Amino acid sequence: MIRIDLNNFSIANNLPFVLIAGPCVIENENHTLMMAEEINNICSELKINFIFKSSFDKANRSSIKSNRGISLEDALKIFKKIKSKINCPIITDLHTEKQCQILAENDNIDIIQIPAFLCRQTDLLLAAGRTNKIINVKKGQFLAPKDVKNIFEKIESVNNNKILITERGTFFGYNNLVNDFRSLEIMKQFNYPVIFDGTHSVQQPGRLGNKSGGKREYVAPLCKAAASIGVAGVFLETHNDPDNAPSDGPNMLNLKDLKKLLIKLKEFDKIAKTNA
Repeated sequence: MIRIDLNNFSIANNLPFVLIAGPCVIENENHTLMMAEEINNICSELKINFIFKSSFDKANRSSIKSNRGISLEDALKIFKKIKSKINCPIITDLHTEKQCQILAENDNIDIIQIPAFLCRQTDLLLAAGRTNKIINVKKGQFLAPKDVKNIFEKIESVNNNKILITERGTFFGYNNLVNDFRSLEIMKQFNYPVIFDGTHSVQQPGRLGNKSGGKREYVAPLCKAAASIGVAGVFLETHNDPDNAPSDGPNMLNLKDLKKLLIKLKEFDKIAKTNA
């Protein structure tokens, strides 16, 4: 069982789950700091290890008219303030090899995330691996769980074995995703920590024509199912006003519902990992 060490805790399939959470995209400094602090307070109360997530750029939006976020330069300033104020680990996704080079030199970013649509981009995976940071790869909606072995081998080839793999649903026809929970057990066989993404799993890609839809009412039951199997972490995008969020609002969990869900996930996680 591979353990990934991060700050003062570790991530592994047989350890208590960590929470990766935050708004889909950075909107502004005040909102991002508020969200990071609110989530951190909930996790501190519940004694859950917390990693803050938000994207500076959503390069894979449905429409050219969609809001993509802010510049990397501005995002790094905000991440620095979060690190200074809360001192929680930070994860953000990227899309280019040049961005890998920039983030490699930034101490405030602990984990680099590879978006699902880019999980087979060899040069990007190698560039990310060379940063020597922890790499979280979103398993593509088109990828069989056994095929993640090839992702691991690419990153391992540049002497980086600090890898997380995240399940986020599988294409089920057009504009729809489903979860095959066998995939969690299949991917665990490679020993790397497996994360379950409860919010992108309920996304409906392109369903609204120029943007994606989603069914956030299914976030909680899917996360409970994953936790009952046992995962290294749960990934949740959350927002204080998801109906008016600039990106992925339909599938983001309302912040007011986060604590209640996490309490249940802790219960399922404990049962799954007792005598496992």
